[in-house]
Amino acid sequence: QVQLVESGGGLVQAGGSLRLSCTASGRTDSRYAMGWFRQAPGKEREFVSSITWTGDTRSYAYSVEGRFTISRDNAKNILYLQMSSLEPEDTANYYCAAARRNSIATTRGEYEYWGQGTQVTVSS
Repeated sequence: QVQLVESGGGLVQAGGSLRLSCTASGRTDSRYAMGWFRQAPGKEREFVSSITWTGDTRSYAYSVEGRFTISRDNAKNILYLQMSSLEPEDTANYYCAAARRNSIATTRGEYEYWGQGTQVTVSS
């Protein structure tokens, strides 16, 4: 079992930046691909970004490409999402997820473990 806890969400004005963190605990000795998803009220949870265990491969949703950067520190078991040039459309609850695999994972069904989420609100 892996437990994931997100932090770093909050209220920010459009054009601003936030950095989300996701701390993993439990069975962190295995290799996990990690990802970020988000869910706005009344909408489906959608893929935002993902990264392989080694960090050599990253994937982004088209809507965040060039504005968000995913990274990880395996020594500390922390996943990050640096968000810049935020837009009101980025407002959502952001979830991190872990998949016990080496390759990149970009769909919800590929992830076994989920955090509880952290709210990001972007005001116009």
